[in-house]
Amino acid sequence: MTTETPTNGRFSKRKVGIVSAVVGVAAAGIAAGVATERILMGRNRRITDADPYKDEPFGALGADETRTVTTADGLDLHVEIDGDPAAPLTVVLVHGFCLDIGTFHFQRKLLRTIRGVRIVAYDQPGHGLSGRLRSGEYSIQQLGRDLRTVIDETTPAGPVVLVGHSMGGMVIMALAEQSPELFGVGQRVSGVALVASSAGEMSGVTFGLPKVLAKVRTPLLPVITNAGRLTAPVWDRARQAHTDLAWMLTKRYGFGSTKVSPSLVSYVERMNASTPTDVVARYVRTIDAHNRFPALTSFEDSPTLVIVGDEDLLTPVEHAEAICRVLPLAQLVVVPNAGHVVMLEHHEAVDAVLGPFVRNLVPGGAPS
Repeated sequence: MTTETPTNGRFSKRKVGIVSAVVGVAAAGIAAGVATERILMGRNRRITDADPYKDEPFGALGADETRTVTTADGLDLHVEIDGDPAAPLTVVLVHGFCLDIGTFHFQRKLLRTIRGVRIVAYDQPGHGLSGRLRSGEYSIQQLGRDLRTVIDETTPAGPVVLVGHSMGGMVIMALAEQSPELFGVGQRVSGVALVASSAGEMSGVTFGLPKVLAKVRTPLLPVITNAGRLTAPVWDRARQAHTDLAWMLTKRYGFGSTKVSPSLVSYVERMNASTPTDVVARYVRTIDAHNRFPALTSFEDSPTLVIVGDEDLLTPVEHAEAICRVLPLAQLVVVPNAGHVVMLEHHEAVDAVLGPFVRNLVPGGAPS
């Protein structure tokens, strides 16, 4: 005899049926959209002489120094350092989820031109060239401790500016939560730049999907996490096989412009694809649970820059505005026609504010 599962925090059979129906309808709509866009794929993805980045050396900038920093839980982090070791200011770049050091391609080129600045960039655990956990889930709390380790081992003295994109901004908030004494006037962290990031309430993000579908995400997180780990090899093969779909999703969720460089989309898609499925699955829950609004108060006495694209579907403008409500003295910059990877898509606009922000924090430098 079949019995209905009690509603004690689990889905009942009826609820599972409703969720399945909703997902099915959404999947049908997505499939129809994909089929239509596939017709245009050959033209959209083709790199031509009109592509401004067809010769851009993405992923091949090099560094003055490459170093390995080992975290408290034994993971080796890949670190790249540029600039004079005696520079009076160090800028630490903290990338986001499913990306790597290459996220800050254009910003590294900019910062290399600023006198008195040294650059430290590293791959987060499970990303890029850094090591992966053998078991268990990743946590933003641990990533905050990892950031502290990177700072201590690469920059034992002198002021630091932290620049975080997306999850990287969340990691900076976790560090502030754990070590508020590092932040403020005259302290180690003299400034913070948060790019397309959030202080919490990620469970409310719809990703541009119907709200009824977005609402089922949180209850399904344990299923997604466990299934992702168990079926990772299958999903990895599928991701590699369906590169057109991956490219289209990257363009949809990473960019806001109607016309964007195919080379740029392909570069971001390669970073996404290089993050293994089991790593993706083991990050999902900690990002969804992220809530560090109280930690923002540690930035009150530090210059803070908040940048977001007005078409960002992953960390919408409302999340940047929520940060600035806690930090009314922060500088908010909303970039038009920009998506989640705003610092790549519209790097000129981002660099135009990040450059002066950093120059003003160089000890002894002339204010911009």
